[in-house]
Amino acid sequence: MHISLLKVTTFFYLAGAILYLYFIVTLKERGARLGRMALLIGVILHVAGFALRYATAGYTPVTNLFESLSFFALSIACVFLVVEIRYNMRTLGAFVAPLAFVFSIFSAFLPGEVAELAPALNSYWLPVHVLLLFVGDAVFAVAFGAGIMYLLQEKQVKQKKMGAIFKRLPSLDVLDDINYRCLTIGFPLLTMGIITGSIWAEYAWGSYWSWDPKETWSLITWLLYAALLHGRLTVGWRGRKAAILAIVGFCAVLFTFLGVNLLLPGLHTYSSLSR
Repeated sequence: MHISLLKVTTFFYLAGAILYLYFIVTLKERGARLGRMALLIGVILHVAGFALRYATAGYTPVTNLFESLSFFALSIACVFLVVEIRYNMRTLGAFVAPLAFVFSIFSAFLPGEVAELAPALNSYWLPVHVLLLFVGDAVFAVAFGAGIMYLLQEKQVKQKKMGAIFKRLPSLDVLDDINYRCLTIGFPLLTMGIITGSIWAEYAWGSYWSWDPKETWSLITWLLYAALLHGRLTVGWRGRKAAILAIVGFCAVLFTFLGVNLLLPGLHTYSSLSR
């Protein structure tokens, strides 16, 4: 039952993404309203599936690739809905909702059987560490979407060709503000996630930091966002540079999350696509 619920959310995330894209093309309010409704239904079903899987497994289900991709999709959908309601940023859905769908569809094609928890993962640090990192990464996903929108809007302004896309996207100042606010929320979450992971590593493996590929790339990602935050606060980085770095930073997030786990051997490596 829980596997079916987790997989059926893919349909609602797809519907939400399509409806938000329909809205940005037609500017018909109904598209945005239906898109939000589809995402909200998807989130409700996703949370229900996650809760059932938790009850079945007996631990926080974020320990393999199926669970991690699924939970990342849920995190992105939830964070986006909060931002959309807070800023009335309906057009942002056309750039962020597809991310939730992509991660959920990849998850849907992976084996979803509940496996026995590895001894190293049997810790109360698991939900704390994972929740901080995934929510932080989801916030960076929103910044990624806002960054792409900023570059598209800036191109229109520089070319002085106020085409259809100009009327559909928020102003550059609004997009830059969203980028900054996401940074000020996501960076502390990322920092706390790394710190809790280090504490957990000391309990599990006897060392706070072992330069495992996952740890190394987490540090690289942290340094990228730290540089962006430092530049915004001290040098006044804004606009295009901040948007590009938000996009680069999220690419580093994705490599840390997926590339390292699947390609580089280490303590965090998935032994197979199901683990």
